[in-house]
Amino acid sequence: MTTQPHTPPMEASNEAEPDQLEIARAQGGTYAQALEAMDEESGAVIQRAGDYLVAFVQENAEGMYELADGRLVWREAAEEANVHLEIAVADAADGRFVPGLDITLTVLEGDRELFTTTMPFLWHPYLYHYGSNARVPGEGPYTVRVRIDPPAFMRHDPINGKRYEQPVELVFADRRFTPGRKPSPEASPRGDDAPYAG
Repeated sequence: MTTQPHTPPMEASNEAEPDQLEIARAQGGTYAQALEAMDEESGAVIQRAGDYLVAFVQENAEGMYELADGRLVWREAAEEANVHLEIAVADAADGRFVPGLDITLTVLEGDRELFTTTMPFLWHPYLYHYGSNARVPGEGPYTVRVRIDPPAFMRHDPINGKRYEQPVELVFADRRFTPGRKPSPEASPRGDDAPYAG
């Protein structure tokens, strides 16, 4: 069951004047534009839950850069991976991306749990999000369950800082996936397996 939505406070305080809160909303508006672009590209499904606005997207499995021994190295998705799952989380009041979250995602086919995976933060050229590659047996339909634990980071502001206090759970039901893999950039974007030199 999806956690009931709640709108966190956005009030003038000793930390933020009304015009400063508008700056936060403007930041959130820009993130909303990025979410819309993701929706147009990949078909995002968006829900409100707890203090969050949460988007779920399924794309093809893909490689990424990983820091190894102090250098960036291109890593292809695991050979068996055929989906890339993404969760984007925004504050329900100001719309800004929420960093530093511990997110767990579970995929079920009917009543059978296929897998549970953590969703680490992933840098992206236009949309910060959490994500992971995985393998599914086909197109589905699947039920996707998401759990967001209360973050450990401290919150400024005696009025507005009281947010993200409870765990949040979401259910994205009847999701059809399109399994596949993004084309390999010929071992790496530079055509070899050498670390990225910057």
